[in-house]
Amino acid sequence: MDAHLAGRPPRTSAPSDNTPPPPGRWLPLVAACLGTFLLLVYATIVTVALPRIAGDLHADFGALQWITDVYTLALAGLLLGMGSLGDALGRKRLYLLGLALFTAATLACALAGNVHLLIAARAVQGIAGAAMFATLVPLIGLAYTGRYRARAFAVWGAVAGAAAGIGNVAGGMLTQLLSWPWIFYGALPVCAVALWLATRVPADRARGAARIDWPGIVTFSLAATGITFGFIRGGEAGWGDGSTLLGFGLGVVLLLAFALVERAAPRPMVPLGLFRKPAFNGLLLASGAYYLGGFAFLPVLSLWLQNGAGLSAFATSLVITAQPVAFFATSALAGGALHRMPARWSVGGGTLLVAAGDLLLLLVVQPGANWPVLIPGLVVTGVGAGLVSPVLPALAMASADPAHSGVAGAAANSARQLGLALGIALLGTVFHRSVPGTGAGAPPVAYGEGLGAVFLVAAAVAALGGAVAWLVCGKE
Repeated sequence: MDAHLAGRPPRTSAPSDNTPPPPGRWLPLVAACLGTFLLLVYATIVTVALPRIAGDLHADFGALQWITDVYTLALAGLLLGMGSLGDALGRKRLYLLGLALFTAATLACALAGNVHLLIAARAVQGIAGAAMFATLVPLIGLAYTGRYRARAFAVWGAVAGAAAGIGNVAGGMLTQLLSWPWIFYGALPVCAVALWLATRVPADRARGAARIDWPGIVTFSLAATGITFGFIRGGEAGWGDGSTLLGFGLGVVLLLAFALVERAAPRPMVPLGLFRKPAFNGLLLASGAYYLGGFAFLPVLSLWLQNGAGLSAFATSLVITAQPVAFFATSALAGGALHRMPARWSVGGGTLLVAAGDLLLLLVVQPGANWPVLIPGLVVTGVGAGLVSPVLPALAMASADPAHSGVAGAAANSARQLGLALGIALLGTVFHRSVPGTGAGAPPVAYGEGLGAVFLVAAAVAALGGAVAWLVCGKE
């Protein structure tokens, strides 16, 4: 494993690495953070507003699920392909296109007159978000060098952690005080500022459209979409459902086709040699495991807080915010030091800390327990995630040559989103099967028993991912 993956900054002879940035140099970071904030906030902001949307648009439960899930589906399925397009066409160009499309889709969500239009607009939001997410990290790497790059990634990781919590709170507040379309209208001024700032991001060199690996992009994007659909559908309709099995089957077949296409391609979008590096594979596994272990239990935890502990939607969002606050504080305070730390400590150790937080939550959710007992466990999982997030994309990018750094960073982010999609479906199934018939009228003890099983599974996955990352990322 090279020095980058060991967590040590590469040696460089560039004299400007440690010179202070000129005035205005931090504007590209602000632009990247605003874009990240927007796309991650909209992964969670609609959750608290779903009951109001159901009443206004006469939507059934299945349609409400897809208002949330279609965004995750598009984001997870297209990230890696968008990373390849960014490498070929230019990351700044693709980011600007994605941000402009995201702005238009957000306006369409606010204006949607029925649930089908809202779901379609959310799908476009997810596609645009994939273009943004795949190009943001490489653009930060282009704009900064040396210790300023480490500082920039630390700030970016902190903003990413805060976005989920702010999404929950903002969704509850705007829906309660105004109406659900304002969760979309409210973002339009932020989108406008982000577009203006994005023009200040340094332009990168495009490799040329002739080098785009379209067969690889199409086969992988469809494969990832099929597998993600299988996870989401399995959590809703059951793992033996026909559409669930179809999604998994098509995903696996297309993934095999992708491997064959890449092996024969003169300029593959993903060098298959990357997947022969144990450290890179360990990073991908940890990426999915820490996100699953740290965040996938939040939907069922929200159910317990509202139906078991009797909190309002807005109060529930405030309790959950303890986790992203810890995430933000850890990333902001320790981000620079994390880039000088061996990867086994930051990625492996951070993922193991997420598992410890899950176990702490497992111990405190007992019959008769109330919401304050959750705070220590939520803080521990937030701290663990805050150790992993700032360094993960940079470590993945360092494992590839510069021409494929965007794809490598997108692979880590794609694994993170796939882990979340799998986790929400898996932990939701575990919750409902542990306590059959759990619903609005179930006693609080039922929710406690269901959450115990959820936290046990989440801890096991995070512990496995952390242990593997600890072992393989420590190899030189």
